[in-house]
Amino acid sequence: MKIIEILPELDVGGVERHVIDLANTLAERGHSVTVISYGGRMMCQLSDKVDHRKLPVHKKNIVTGYLCARKIAKWVKEEGFELIHAHSRVPAWIAMWVASMAKIPFIVTAHVDFGTKTKCIYKPYRKANKTICVSSAVQEGMKKCFYDNTQVVLNGLDNPKVHWQKPEGETIKFLFVGRLSKIKGLHDALRALPQDSNWTLDVLGDGPIRSELEAEVKELNIENKVTFHGFSNEADKFMATSSCLLFPSYTEGMPLTLARAVQIGLPVLASDIPSVSEMARKHDGLLPPGDIEAWKKAIGDYIKTGVIPVSIPLESVPTLDKMVDEDEKIYKEILGK
Repeated sequence: MKIIEILPELDVGGVERHVIDLANTLAERGHSVTVISYGGRMMCQLSDKVDHRKLPVHKKNIVTGYLCARKIAKWVKEEGFELIHAHSRVPAWIAMWVASMAKIPFIVTAHVDFGTKTKCIYKPYRKANKTICVSSAVQEGMKKCFYDNTQVVLNGLDNPKVHWQKPEGETIKFLFVGRLSKIKGLHDALRALPQDSNWTLDVLGDGPIRSELEAEVKELNIENKVTFHGFSNEADKFMATSSCLLFPSYTEGMPLTLARAVQIGLPVLASDIPSVSEMARKHDGLLPPGDIEAWKKAIGDYIKTGVIPVSIPLESVPTLDKMVDEDEKIYKEILGK
């Protein structure tokens, strides 16, 4: 098959990780795959077998988006692309226009439950040949906005090359991995960490509130305990050598960071949100997002006992091959292959 995968950027995040893994694996299986994005720091992780074309498909501008669609439709007609698969809302609109101009099918993946505030944004998801939801939580959350063309395909991950070993010594090594934005809840975790205990926190990631979080660390007088590393390709190594992952998110589509921690075997303290309880298969032991007192107690108990209140089963994390198998099957069904 000759496929286009389109997303806003290849900077840092779960959508980027998903598309890179999907595109690389499809290419390894012999398909012709072109990724269209505005580029970014993760672009180097695309396989040499994957073509990348840079367009401003990240801009929330209807004219820019339509011009991008015309350009892509021209490529489709000239080069024989058979299907376009969009990830995120602006690319979904572009894919819908391309499909109309070039007479090819299009698919959209909903990576998050993005609410019901602006109903016009759902049009591409309703018109798509298939809308893939990355979790049952996303499918359920968006059921009033999408039609019955949805299918759940859980995000899969490749097998990690490292596995967790409990760190030696008395210092508890906490870890946070994710985009530094309000919905990730790191500001809550910082307030919940005790000042008088023997711990450190490594923060991997970047984002719009990094300076605000760094200022908060200083205000809390814990700057000697917290290290902001920025974007890092070494998340797996950090997970294998840390004591516990803090995952205080307010919302997630399918939490890849948490899934990776489960694969590696790292203990986790995590929010009780639909996608996490879906993975854990229960609510017990998960923590209310934004409830700093509950997080204080859980973190304090962990520091004292080393025991986590929930264990997430490894079998809840699909393999990368299983995920690509399901996407590939959808592509073939739509193309009649």
